[in-house]
Amino acid sequence: MRDLKKILKLRASNKSQRFIADSLKISRNTVSRIFSLADQKQLYWEKAHNMDENQIESYLFGNDTVNLIYQSPDFEKIHKELLKPGVTLQLLWDEYVEQCRSIGKPFYQRSNFYRLYTDYVKKHRLTMHINHKPGDKLMVDWDGKTMEVTDRYTGEITKAYLFVATLPFSMFSYVQACPSMDSKNWIDCHINAFRYYGGVTRLLVPDNLKTGVDSNKKYEDPVLNKSYQEMADHYGTTVIPARIRAPKDKAAVEGTVNTITTSIMAHLRNRTFFSFDELNNAIWIELEKFNDRPFQKREGSRKSVYLEEEKDYMIPLPERDFELSEWKTATVQLNYHIAVDKMNYSVPYEYVGKRVEVRSTKSYIDVYYKRTLVCSHKRLYGRKNQYSTNIDHMPENHQLFTWNGDRFKRWAAAIGPHTYQVIESLLNRYKVEEQAYKGCLSLLKLSDKYTATRLENACALAIAHVSKPGYKNIRLILQSGQDTKKKQKPEEENLKYALTRGKEYYENNK
Repeated sequence: MRDLKKILKLRASNKSQRFIADSLKISRNTVSRIFSLADQKQLYWEKAHNMDENQIESYLFGNDTVNLIYQSPDFEKIHKELLKPGVTLQLLWDEYVEQCRSIGKPFYQRSNFYRLYTDYVKKHRLTMHINHKPGDKLMVDWDGKTMEVTDRYTGEITKAYLFVATLPFSMFSYVQACPSMDSKNWIDCHINAFRYYGGVTRLLVPDNLKTGVDSNKKYEDPVLNKSYQEMADHYGTTVIPARIRAPKDKAAVEGTVNTITTSIMAHLRNRTFFSFDELNNAIWIELEKFNDRPFQKREGSRKSVYLEEEKDYMIPLPERDFELSEWKTATVQLNYHIAVDKMNYSVPYEYVGKRVEVRSTKSYIDVYYKRTLVCSHKRLYGRKNQYSTNIDHMPENHQLFTWNGDRFKRWAAAIGPHTYQVIESLLNRYKVEEQAYKGCLSLLKLSDKYTATRLENACALAIAHVSKPGYKNIRLILQSGQDTKKKQKPEEENLKYALTRGKEYYENNK
């Protein structure tokens, strides 16, 4: 330790142990110990001012010299460790103390350790990593001010509301203009923000807007909007709404809103925009300038700090973006398909007859059984009654499958040859035979309602007039009763429209 002489000099000036410890940045226990040794050895400033540090140390400690040189913390490493989730300055001080004890060196007390770290941050113009962790939170909100979009032809003005998202660690921000502040736009802005950042934070901190939060009472868990909760689950993040009337909970985004208002809205105030795409493209150009602008009190910019210190801590994006969904229930048919909006999607054949939940989005159909995802399909559009069939959903041995083509043919043959012909045509119509099972079953069950005889007659009539008869054609014939009308002979038809006036008519008119 090289401060023994300074301690004795300050003591001679009647300085307190606390003052000396604070001035020399050493612990009060160390100062107290030096005072005690100086009293034992009768070493005061009148005698010590003519001695150097080594002489004073030898005089006080003799051959039992104790190492009083403090172990200097590695603040560069400490600063990087604070970036990691869950790491606090208290934890790092505990580790520092344990390390010092293991090598027999004195250590700084916690208050001095904290002070030295603060000095290190200020000296190197760094960011304090105590309040915010990289990739930990994303704060989101609507700006209270609005911009405008003008209809090119009518001149009608539509308000544009600004969504603002900010990462409090780097202050890297995202902005998007929307025609309304409804749930659809709220979620769409989140999706675009995640895509802009290239990752997701551990927590989402929104305000208590009804578009995202249904209820947030003081002593109860917050209740989120169902779509907002689904979106958070899809991206693997957790929504923690800010406390009501607690603006400090999202101070980063509140401050950024004001800054962006000046930096972006002011730059665009004299421009007229004719669509939201045009407005957002202009906003994003200004946003890049805003994020690239150097900090005034620290090195780098919002974007550079994000790329260098935060991006690696973000949660990776899922394979596909979240989409607003609609939930329905469906029964898996005998052909191991379900019908959604007149389109058919396969399900593993083990679920035939089961009730499943179907989540429909713009791009995908997801099938769940007892809250477990069973399968997914790309959504079909266009011609009705299309099939999306995954070959892995088919049974390995179709003979073990309860329903098969032979069974339908046997049933049809028992009704009549024309019914058999229609069923055979249906089975041969699809690339995968099982796709015809639903239609075959529906057609054959018409015999329960209309009798087997009428079904056979209807099939015969359909074959005579339709090139590829199916369930719908035959059902219409049965509903209208066309199969029950007797076919008239050609002679009878001709007689029906023969002369309607007898010879008596002509005799009476002579």
